Amino acid sequence: MTPLTTIDFPGRLAAVLYCQGCPWRCGYCHNPELLDAIQPPSLPWAQALAFLESRRGLLDGVVFSGGEPTLQAGLGAALNAVHSLGLQTALHTGGMYPERLAALLPQLDWVGLDIKALPQRYSAITATPGSGARAWDGLEVLLAYGTDHECRTTWHAGLFGVDELLDLAQALAARGVRRWALQECRAPGAPAWALTTAHQQQMAAWFPSFTLRRA
Repeated sequence: MTPLTTIDFPGRLAAVLYCQGCPWRCGYCHNPELLDAIQPPSLPWAQALAFLESRRGLLDGVVFSGGEPTLQAGLGAALNAVHSLGLQTALHTGGMYPERLAALLPQLDWVGLDIKALPQRYSAITATPGSGARAWDGLEVLLAYGTDHECRTTWHAGLFGVDELLDLAQALAARGVRRWALQECRAPGAPAWALTTAHQQQMAAWFPSFTLRRA
């Protein structure tokens, strides 16, 4: 758990709960210690809930991150428990379970959806065949429901180049994505940032809200 953050749930003071388990094996994963879903949790849910109860009136919301939170069978109940405390709810997800995401959206106030690449590139990134179609289906579910959200892409230039990144940006804008954040991959061995100012301006022109995040 991160007890307090100002950046993971836009406009809110929030705590972040990190859920175990993920079906993908991205080489640049920033939380690899969470990939295994069967390890004992470092923070039991009852203890996390007690902490949130103690912060009523101080926090605005709670972010469920991971790992992949939609793997958790108890996520819906956890969202309800958070709402019962008067707190808003947010989800960070890769969108790999569109049906589960659709079921959870009525309980969510904001979603941060990771879009890693164009669909045809996903299998190489996630080591999981068919993952691209699932993630982009998740995007369509989110856009159709209309929950406040942001799409974000962590760009590893060793996996695909600037031209494909521009194609990705265009594809997202064409589907109606309005908020897109492009994040620099800082994994060991990742190539140096290669976007020119002209590239950045071109992408910014396609989105009402475009953010660059560089470490």
